[in-house]
Amino acid sequence: MKKILILTLIAGLFTGINASAQQDKSKRPSPPAKVSETIASGATVSIDYSQPSVNGRTIGKEIAPYGEVWRTGANEATVFETNKDVKIEGKTLAAGKYSLYSVPGADKWTIIFNKTWKQWGTDYNKADDALRVDVKPSKATANTEKMTFNIAKNGKVSLMWGDTAVGFQVK
Repeated sequence: MKKILILTLIAGLFTGINASAQQDKSKRPSPPAKVSETIASGATVSIDYSQPSVNGRTIGKEIAPYGEVWRTGANEATVFETNKDVKIEGKTLAAGKYSLYSVPGADKWTIIFNKTWKQWGTDYNKADDALRVDVKPSKATANTEKMTFNIAKNGKVSLMWGDTAVGFQVK
């Protein structure tokens, strides 16, 4: 009986250690990141995402293929959150949490705010879109290996990745 109890405790210990290691998202190849800013309008905007690396691949081909819905990050869906109603590129988005998707393109990126925010990044359903806006990408001033979001006080949200910069205005 003692042997069974000891073996059960040891198995439980190893299971707990393994589960803890699996939960450490910072060890992933695409580590988590979060950016948050209170913009000029008074709204607090946050983006919680995972940072895929370019890793020698071409954006628009091997990663984030042009013309296809992309999770705009890695792992779980990227979460865009605002505590107040905002205007994104002049269109209203209600306060709340949204998953952030995009349709990359050479001349246009469509930024998608989807109502289903707590999901794996590849579980996209167009019927749940709350808002779509089109923006023009540009060449970045510097190469960024890991995809990075920035939010400026004036509400400009920038996605920097490889030699690509994609921005949209939040007011």
